[in-house]
Amino acid sequence: MQKILLHNHDIPRIPIDLIVSLRDSVIVNLNCSMEVAMAHSIVIGAGMVGLATAWHLQEKGVEVTILDRAGVAAGSSWGNAGWLTPGKAIPLADPSLWTYGPKALIDPDAALHVPFRVDARLWGFLARFAAHGTQRAWDRTMAALTPIDKIALESFDELTDGGVDSWTKEGPFIIGFTDDAYSKAFRREIEGVARHGQEVPLERLENPRELAPMLSDAVKAVYRLDGQRFLEPGPFVQALADAVVARGATLRTDANVVDVGGGSSPSVTLADGERLSADSVVVATGAWMPKLARKLGVKVPVQAGRGYSFTVDTDEPATHPLYLPVQRIACTPYQGRFRIAGTMEFRGPDELLQPRRIQAIINQSRALMQGVNLDDRHDEWVGSRPVTPDGLPLVGATRAAGVYVAGGHGMWGIVLGPATGKLLAEQIVTGKTHPAIAPFDPLR
Repeated sequence: MQKILLHNHDIPRIPIDLIVSLRDSVIVNLNCSMEVAMAHSIVIGAGMVGLATAWHLQEKGVEVTILDRAGVAAGSSWGNAGWLTPGKAIPLADPSLWTYGPKALIDPDAALHVPFRVDARLWGFLARFAAHGTQRAWDRTMAALTPIDKIALESFDELTDGGVDSWTKEGPFIIGFTDDAYSKAFRREIEGVARHGQEVPLERLENPRELAPMLSDAVKAVYRLDGQRFLEPGPFVQALADAVVARGATLRTDANVVDVGGGSSPSVTLADGERLSADSVVVATGAWMPKLARKLGVKVPVQAGRGYSFTVDTDEPATHPLYLPVQRIACTPYQGRFRIAGTMEFRGPDELLQPRRIQAIINQSRALMQGVNLDDRHDEWVGSRPVTPDGLPLVGATRAAGVYVAGGHGMWGIVLGPATGKLLAEQIVTGKTHPAIAPFDPLR
C-alpha cells in the first residue's frame, strides 16, 4: 500500500470556533445517545421506593413499566405512621439493644417480638443485627445515613411541585415520657443525629397536653421535636402512582414476578410464564427482595420487621403526631382519626396478622392516653418492613448487567423513598453513583 505524506501546508486550516462547535456537538450527541440507550425500564414494586424511582426515571425521559403482584402500597407503604422524620431515620440497632432485647423476649407487650421457633435464617440474622448494637457501629451507620437524610424532605417537595397531587405537613412531633429520666436515651439519640450534621430542634413543653390532649396524666415529661413532617402514606403513594401513570407509565398490579435476568436485554418472568424485557430492571419489593435479588449477587440478608397499626376516634381532634419512645408507639392524624402504630415483629413477610401484637399496642396505650376509643378500631393492619443487619439500605447495581435493587430501608422507606428513587434513577441513566447512596452498595 502506498503511503501518502501530507505536510502542514497541505492541510486546510479550520477556524478554532468551528472546532469548539464540533466538539460541543459531539458531547451533546454522546449524552443524548446515552439517554436514548436507556429507553425503557421495568420497576418491580409499587410502593413508595419503586414508584419514586419510576417517577424520576420518567424525569430523565425513560419509559417505565411498573409491576406489582398485589397493588399500589400493598406492602409496608400503606399502614405505617407516615412520618417524614429524617431526624429519626437512624440505625435500629444501638447499645440499648443489649438491655432492652432480653427483657422484650419475655414481655408479651414489648414492642420487639421474636417468635420462638426453629429458624436458622432468622436467628442468624438476629445475631448479625445484634452485633451492630454498639456505639461505634451506630456512629458508622449514622454517618452513612446522614447525607440522604439531609435531602429527604426536599425530595418530597420535588414530587408535589412536579404534579403529585398530595401533601406533607410540618410537625411539631410530641414526644412523651412517664418520667423525665426515661427521656435520656431519646435525647442522646437526637444529640447523636445533631453531632452527625442534622438540625433537630428539641425542647421541653411546660403544658404536656397543650398540643396533645390525648395524653393522660401518667405522661409527666413532654418534648416537641421540630423540623420534621408527616403525611397520609396510603393516599400519598396512590397519588404518586396516579402521577406516574398520567405521565405515560404502564402499571400492572396483577404481575407476580418470579425471576429476573440481566444482560444486554434484562428481563423479568411472571408466574404465568410471560416474559418482559427492557433496558434496565429495578427490584423494589421490600421485605420480599431476597426472592429475586439473591441470585443476582445481593447476599445481605433482608428480614421482615413487621409493624402493626390501626386507627381510632378521639374526643378532641388530633392535629400533631405523637411518639412514646419507651413503648415504641408512633401516632399520626389520619383522615379525621388517630393512627396508632407500633411493634417490630420478626416473622416471615407473608405470615398472617397476629392479633396479640395489636393487643400489645392497646395495652401499652391505655395507661398513657385519654379520650381515645381503643375499643372501636378501624383498619387493623400489618406490614413487612425490610430490615438489614447493618441498618443500611440496599440501593444500586447488582451483579447482573442492567439490574438494580432499591430497598432494605427498615422503618425509613417512606421518608427516604423519594430521595432513593431520585439518586438511583440518576445512576441507572448516567452510570454514576451519587455519594449519598454509595454506602448502600447492595454487593457489600
